[in-house]
Amino acid sequence: MNPATALATVLVDELARCGVTEAVVAPGSRSAPLALALHDDPRIRLHVRTDERSAGFLALGLARRLEKPVAVVTTSGTAAANLHPAVIEASEAGVPLLLLTADRPPELRGTGANQTIDQVKLFGSAVRWFAEIGVPEERPGQVAYWRSLACRAYQRAEGPGDPGPVHLNVAFREPLVPDGNDDWPETLDANGPWVRARVAPPSSALHIPATRRGVLVVGDGAVNVRRYVAAAGMAGWPVLSEPNGGGRYGDTAISTYHFLLGTPGFAEAHQPDVVVTLGRPGLSRPLLAWLKRAQEHVVVARDLTRWPDPTRSATQVAQAVEIPVAAGGDQWLNAWRRAEMAARHAIDDVLDAGGLSEPRLARDLAAIIPNGSLLFCGSSMPIRDLDQAMRPRRGVRLMANRGASGIDGLVSTAAGAALAHHGRAYALMGDLSFLHDQNGLVIGPREPRPDLCVVVVNNDGGGIFSLLPQSSLGGSFERIFGTPHGVDLGYLAAATGTPYSVVSDPDDLAKAIRGEGPRLVEARTDRTANAAVHVAMRDAVRAAIG
Repeated sequence: MNPATALATVLVDELARCGVTEAVVAPGSRSAPLALALHDDPRIRLHVRTDERSAGFLALGLARRLEKPVAVVTTSGTAAANLHPAVIEASEAGVPLLLLTADRPPELRGTGANQTIDQVKLFGSAVRWFAEIGVPEERPGQVAYWRSLACRAYQRAEGPGDPGPVHLNVAFREPLVPDGNDDWPETLDANGPWVRARVAPPSSALHIPATRRGVLVVGDGAVNVRRYVAAAGMAGWPVLSEPNGGGRYGDTAISTYHFLLGTPGFAEAHQPDVVVTLGRPGLSRPLLAWLKRAQEHVVVARDLTRWPDPTRSATQVAQAVEIPVAAGGDQWLNAWRRAEMAARHAIDDVLDAGGLSEPRLARDLAAIIPNGSLLFCGSSMPIRDLDQAMRPRRGVRLMANRGASGIDGLVSTAAGAALAHHGRAYALMGDLSFLHDQNGLVIGPREPRPDLCVVVVNNDGGGIFSLLPQSSLGGSFERIFGTPHGVDLGYLAAATGTPYSVVSDPDDLAKAIRGEGPRLVEARTDRTANAAVHVAMRDAVRAAIG
């Protein structure tokens, strides 16, 4: 057996023994040993994509939904570099990825050899760990090295305290395909994972003094959400959860907090004694400004070396917190709930009276999809529209790439998450995000196909900028911020054979999203009108809570 085949066979076998069940491959010659080993392993479902950036984000979506490491394989050169955006998102969001980049052997590096670049620590500090495996050699002792290395890579990616991407750079010499000879100096087999790593839970939780005026804030990447929401309910604390935080449900959920805290009188009158934050909030500027004024701000973080604190307001950080029950907390919670009810009616009245708008589309889509569904949301305006307009509800898994909050790779990430989800899957994103990753619709005829409905809000440009100070710049605004594109999305759908429809009336949304497999629904809106709707919601809430 040639060394390249031996290394690939052992590496893939050990990753499967550790728990890898999904892998994504982009075609290439130098990566042939790994691609062939993955193709032949029945324990791993293989996905093939022609675009490495799309492959990286597909793996990201799979890993985010599965909450365990997914492998992605590329050939050498710029192919490997195209994984970098997905690696950054995985790093910031704490998503476990195993990056297997094939490379040329050392004697070809720095010589101008084809498809050869410096891939050592290619992704810098965006990975949790990097290892240069080294060119495999036909001698005893290699199998133990390869298997222990694979176990270490899997465990470091999984965390569990600090999950994220791990990079293994795999150099191969030719020949790159099996030679029909199974001889090797030692057995390639193993009876189980070479290393079994175990992590003990935190020994104790931080006990917060009993208080009637506490608030639980839930942001992206939060863990143990149900436990903390239940504790907040027992203590009489309102829960301010971003849609992707997973805590927007039940009687304690305050879904209109963005507008309530954007009302100066309300924000001043509802300063808590303590705020407990799960995950990383980052959608609402009024919420972040309000957090800065918190007397006591406790951040719950799995890893005490990497805790989220964008407002620099954390006073304590802990891996776990006990929220005590305090007498008289109902009065505090009821004040929030009365404001929530008034604000919710005001927002719904504005949206229901205005026809099709971006916030209404987000609100209605989140409301009508069936229980057990996955909703993947774009990182720019769509997730903010959900944050501001979505009513509390149970039964929906909502995800977004809010680690680095880029608009790249969203179609592919949504497809990966849908492939890992057992149930219906939907995605809501803007037109620029969709165009940025239109290759995500390119799925080969022999590949697993996601049951995914992609709803694209097409306002012919970057709608979020119409809500920012740049909108006052006049003539230069439309070209360099509005960025109109004039693309007919129907032709893009036709090019990939994706079923396509257009929604112009909000009452037609439920019918438009029906179906199976990949499909595209376009909703055409206007950026100027959208900005006016957001102002109207803000003004209506302020009037309602007076």
